[in-house]
Amino acid sequence: MKDFPIPVVASGPGSQPEDENLLYMPLPNSMMTFSLPVLHDEADPALMAAACMMVGQLRDKMEVTPLGSPAIPVIELQDMDTEVVRLLNQTMGEGEVSISVRGSSAYRIQETVFAGVWRLHEFAADGRLARDAIMACAIPPMVTQWAQADVSLDCPIPEKTPGIMNALSVLTEVVGKAKAFKAGDGAHVVNLTLLPMSPEDMECLTQTLGAGAVTILSRGYGNCRITSTRLPNVWWVQYFNSMDTLILNTVEVCEVPEVAQASIEDYEDSIERLGEWLLVMQEPENRGA
Repeated sequence: MKDFPIPVVASGPGSQPEDENLLYMPLPNSMMTFSLPVLHDEADPALMAAACMMVGQLRDKMEVTPLGSPAIPVIELQDMDTEVVRLLNQTMGEGEVSISVRGSSAYRIQETVFAGVWRLHEFAADGRLARDAIMACAIPPMVTQWAQADVSLDCPIPEKTPGIMNALSVLTEVVGKAKAFKAGDGAHVVNLTLLPMSPEDMECLTQTLGAGAVTILSRGYGNCRITSTRLPNVWWVQYFNSMDTLILNTVEVCEVPEVAQASIEDYEDSIERLGEWLLVMQEPENRGA
């Protein structure tokens, strides 16, 4: 995952006062580090062989599929033996990034301890599990797809009301950048932390930008909550310290904020680590007790 960013200066002096009434989803307060998974129970050899076959297939696909390629390495698990899936879940663990996607289909996506390797669950409208898969990519494509669902560039700037200082100028800037945004453009970041922002400003931004379908929680170097908005390619990105205090608050115009995505280095490193995983899991004497 990406390192904790250096704040990007937008414009204007001052800092944002903290609003004690704002509520944020509780976030973990520890930094994730990689270690090879350890099985605490002796796994059935047949189940382990099946799990290793799945991981080997994924690694083989990743080796011949560079990050960013249209073809994404995927292993479908929907029809796999539930005990094999349980073993895969146990040994691949949970990594830094969790994603929730709401829409006509709902997704719960969890990065594994192998950066850029994701466990994906898709649920039908009736709550039934419709898809279970492992996917290797910077970020699963349905995240970008659903972040663009039910969005609109029709975003009228509200009238100035008492208490509003900078919200209207921020909205004018963000809407303008969103309208000009093209795929492949770099992120445009407005750092609200460095601007004088009143509670009325924050309320105006929240109400005008609205909430989109995607919520991303990243537990890398610092905790981060990322939410899509009703404006296409506009995201709210909030960083918290270990006490869950908001320390950096930005609005980003981009396809998906970089902090949520696996890098090329992550991807290549995971290919190597998956090879180590296979060596450990295929040799019983190498597995921890």
